[in-house]
Parts: sequence; structure tokens; C-alpha cells
Amino acid sequence: MSSPHLSPLVRGAREDNDRVPGTPRRGSGFLDGPVRLGTTPSATVGPYLAIGLTWPDGPHAVAEGTAGAIWLRGRVFDGNGDVVPDAMVETWQADPDGRFAHPDDPRGPVTVPGFRGFARSDTVDGGQYAVRTLKPGPVPDGAGGWQAPHVDVSVFARGLLDRVVTRIYFADEAEANAADPVLAALPDDESRRTLIAQRTDDGYVLDVHLQDCADKGMAETVFFAV
Repeated sequence: MSSPHLSPLVRGAREDNDRVPGTPRRGSGFLDGPVRLGTTPSATVGPYLAIGLTWPDGPHAVAEGTAGAIWLRGRVFDGNGDVVPDAMVETWQADPDGRFAHPDDPRGPVTVPGFRGFARSDTVDGGQYAVRTLKPGPVPDGAGGWQAPHVDVSVFARGLLDRVVTRIYFADEAEANAADPVLAALPDDESRRTLIAQRTDDGYVLDVHLQDCADKGMAETVFFAV
């Protein structure tokens, strides 16, 4: 008899198709007892192999040496206030004239050669993402007004069944931020602050908090349903 630890579908099945007590017939499709299934990929997320997810110029929406290039940096934190060392951050944005590097933009192509608008960074460097890009310009809000300069951000990490989506706005765009319809729709200044990047020597910094961590004074970043 085969090992009792084998799956009930094959345990004790014989070529003559006679049953061993407590086992199914070969190919019958019936089980005589409960089946304990292990964890499957649909029940948890990662860590997965990173092959193909990142590439050498992935973090660069513009090439090194591009005039006006800045760095967007920040760390990704979990609900315990610890950095997430294997998250992935994607950014998508308009160029300084508010145009997207996409053929569906009716205003025409981007005005900066080589600007692709998209970048992808992992967080292997101490939980920090880093993207070289250009500061975006304002974009239409679809209702005759304007959205403040911002970068759309997607975060992928273990424990997330799907990406979470947020935005990066800029602290030195106070007037535009005050008129932005998305920021205006948030309930309070504390929520808005989770989206406002602060100026640094070579760009801007904004940390992403996947959950609140009251013990460390960390408020969850605002995420959007898209």
C-alpha cells in the first residue's frame, strides 16, 4: 500500500482499480474524506522573484543630465512602522508643460526629448524608492479647471492583493494645491499632508505609509479607488 500521507486521490489506488479501504477508486473523482489544501498565491502576495520587474533605467523617467531633472525619494512603511524592503513603486506623470508621453493626449507629444513619464523603482535600498524625473506641470481636471502639479504613484508589496494608488503633490505649489479638486475633496489637512512632498537639495521627498502606526505617529497615506 502506498504511504497514508499521499493525496487521497492517489493513496492506495491499484492497477486493478480495486479499492483499499479508506481510499478512492482510481479516476473515480470522489474523495472519502476532507482535503487539506495549502496556501495558494491567491491567498497571499509574494515575495515573488523580481526577474523582469526592474531594469537598469527603470527609475529614470528622464536620462541623467536632463536639464531640470529632480529626484523623488521616500520610504515605504508598513503598519508596524517598519520599512518595507521589497516593495515596488511605479510613477506616471505629465511633463513640465502638462503633457503626457502617450498618443492619446490630444494636446500632442511631450516637449522634452526623451521624457517618458513612467518610472519604476524597488525599495531594496533601506526601504527607499528613488525616481529621477521632471517636475510636472498642471493638467486639466476635465471640468474646465486645473489639477495641481502631481505624480501618480502605484505601490506593490507583499500582503497587498492589488496595488495601492496615491499621488505626490509638491509643497512649493501651495496656490495650485489649494485649488486642486482632488486635494479639496479630502476631509482634512492631515489627510492632505500625506500627499505633499517636501523640497530637498536635489528634488522632493515623500514617505508612503501603508497603514496607520499610532505608536510612531505615522498616519496612513491617502489611497484612491481607481
